[in-house]
Amino acid sequence: MTTVLLIRHGRTAANASGVLVGRSSGVELDEIGQRQVAAAGQRLAAIPLVAVVTSPLRRCRQTAQAIQGANQASPAVAVERRLVECSYGDWTGRSMRELVKEPLWQSVQHQPSAVRFPGGESMAEMSSRAVTAIRGWDERLAGELGDDVIWAAVSHGDLIKAVLADALGMHLDGFQRILVDPGALSAVRYAAGRSRVLTMNSIGADISGLLAARGAKPKRARRGPQPGVPPGDGQGAADLAG
Repeated sequence: MTTVLLIRHGRTAANASGVLVGRSSGVELDEIGQRQVAAAGQRLAAIPLVAVVTSPLRRCRQTAQAIQGANQASPAVAVERRLVECSYGDWTGRSMRELVKEPLWQSVQHQPSAVRFPGGESMAEMSSRAVTAIRGWDERLAGELGDDVIWAAVSHGDLIKAVLADALGMHLDGFQRILVDPGALSAVRYAAGRSRVLTMNSIGADISGLLAARGAKPKRARRGPQPGVPPGDGQGAADLAG
């Protein structure tokens, strides 16, 4: 049984100020975000990660680098374009204070499966590509390195919520009930025919015992495969701020 650790990037100035930056380039972690990802790296330092797969956006790559740098297994970092933030189209760059007044906002909260952002992506498309990417990488790593591998995926709030909803067997319309904070970690174990969510939105707690108790076997560190996916360059919606 493989285990993926889903990690949301650390806080940015846009998160703090309530601006929906989406896929805007050049958005970096702020000082608090840097501390969050340093802490996440220390939490995972002794976990034998075989790979760290990340959204191409700067804030996620910074988070992935912090995790890789602290990890004793020195896993390879792969950029996966399908983990990029949702394309918010015309909503990109606008403040959350403005967006909550839009008629579409209520649909985002209560029926996200029916939402397409003006000039952008639908939330169903976002969910589909995120789940496909995570399950695809999980199958690939299991096939190459064994069923007991542990790996990390760094992405954005809405994408992680979509993956968790899928793992829980939850309809996309219920995914806004899931909370994923900046720098938080969630864990999913995949096995033939089913998935189990081990923890969600975990910040600060020691997860090594949880993984061991659920059957993850420590192994000698091995580098994950180098990715065949070229970099591209994204941010989360009840959370909607990436």
